[in-house]
Order: sequence, then structure tokens, then C-alpha cells
Amino acid sequence: MPYNTRMDLNKKLTPEQYKVTQQCGTEPPFSGKYYNHSEDGDYVCVCCEQILFSSTTKFDSGTGWPSFSDITKIESVKLIDDNSYGYIRIEVRCAKCNAHLGHVFDDGPTPTGKRYCINSASLDFIES
Repeated sequence: MPYNTRMDLNKKLTPEQYKVTQQCGTEPPFSGKYYNHSEDGDYVCVCCEQILFSSTTKFDSGTGWPSFSDITKIESVKLIDDNSYGYIRIEVRCAKCNAHLGHVFDDGPTPTGKRYCINSASLDFIES
């Protein structure tokens, strides 16, 4: 069942999940449950359960956050210019519910060259 209001999300999510997804927070590196996760399956938005990333595109970037070289479908996420904190970055949000997921960088592996650096708190996992 999708959660459409902040009140519903406040009930569904942990305080950390709410802070990350609804207030553009960031979990500390090497602290999230999926940064060192290696099971086969799909990573979904913790708010709306939309499939975002496949385990086949996950890689160890050494940054302490789950990193993916590609998204499952182009329409799964939206990319937004983020100039906060004196940095020029591209924010990654869930296209379905607008939850903050993390950022994407151009230092990933081939063939995409992308590193989707995503907070574990914004994800859930469905084993295949």
C-alpha cells in the first residue's frame, strides 16, 4: 500500500529513514545496512516500494554507501541539480514519490561511468 502523506510516512518509517527521504538527510558512511550487502535481488524505495536498482549493478565504491552503476528503468528516478553546501552535485530522487535517495557522480565503472551513491535508509530489498 503506497503511503501518500507525510503523516503516513512518519508512522511507516524510522526516524532516520524519514530524515533521509523527506528532509534530504544523509546517513553516516559505513553505517547503512546495504552498503556491504551482496544478495541477489532488487533495491526498492523504502517509501513507495518502486524498484530502483538491481543487485547486478551494485559495486563496492569504497565510499561507505551502497553504490550502483545504473538504475533499473530511466523513469524510476529523477535527477535534480543540487548546489547545497557549496558543492555542485546531482541529487537522485524517486520519480514515483519524490523521496530523496542520494546523489549520482561521473566516477563509476564502465559501461555507464555512473556511481549512484544511495543511502541505505532510503532503500528496502527484495530478494530474488
